[in-house]
Amino acid sequence: MAEPRPMTAEEKLRWQVEAGADEAIEDQPVDRYAATAPAKPAAPASAQPPAAQPPAAQPPAPQQPAPQQPASQQPAAPRPAAAPELASHASVAATARDMAAAAHDLVELRAALEAFDGCALKFTATNLVFADGNPEAKLMFVGEAPGRDEDREGKPFVGVSGRLLDVMLGHVGLDRTRVYITNILFWRPPGNRSPTQAEVAACLPFVERHIELVDPEVLVFVGGTAAKTLLATTQGITRLRGRWLEYESAHMARPVPAMATYHPAYLLRQPAHKREAWRDLLAIRGKLREKGLIP
Repeated sequence: MAEPRPMTAEEKLRWQVEAGADEAIEDQPVDRYAATAPAKPAAPASAQPPAAQPPAAQPPAPQQPAPQQPASQQPAAPRPAAAPELASHASVAATARDMAAAAHDLVELRAALEAFDGCALKFTATNLVFADGNPEAKLMFVGEAPGRDEDREGKPFVGVSGRLLDVMLGHVGLDRTRVYITNILFWRPPGNRSPTQAEVAACLPFVERHIELVDPEVLVFVGGTAAKTLLATTQGITRLRGRWLEYESAHMARPVPAMATYHPAYLLRQPAHKREAWRDLLAIRGKLREKGLIP
């Protein structure tokens, strides 16, 4: 069998961009000029003036011990202050809950997100990525986080993985006019990195309110991060997918049947799992028929 042709530099670069590595950034700026500047040679020893000798240190004067105060008069030791970072996270979560609960429809929820400054991703992203599809649909998909194309267009699942999702929906007789799509994060993490717990916690009250306002009959969690976050579990996607579970929140009138499945981006990297994703879609279509939502 012939040896595979090695990838060209352009092909390697294209592969990295499709995989999400489209930004070369770090948490702290690096001064490349300082890193590469040659070190200045030390001055010759003969040119250096002799160092002045410091004066001899005088022995400290003896101190009288301070009188011992009774225990009742001694000041109490100060208590350690609460960690400001934890207090900040709690404050952000409380603000998010209040703002999300005050939204009575999707228009107000989007406006609340636009006014919310508790998620740092907002200040590095280009656009708020709210939702796509039909808000009246009874089938709702919740993904993980926007990517580069989603950040550019302000809509979820519009890049390569979004096109694969459209193909998957088409195979079971669905399209974006019959489903509603959003993510657990509304802004893109830089470089498509995984979201932090703080970022997920800041957005979670808005996601829960989003589901309450849409009031779907069937929920689909796309990817392990979405499934674990909304089902409050530590199980991975391979254990969660393919099973009917229930999702509920404080302000929902009833639990909603929910299924987790693989993210299209994962299927692009691991096409052997498309068969399992296909079985998940067939089960979702069967649940919709069972509820009389599709013929």
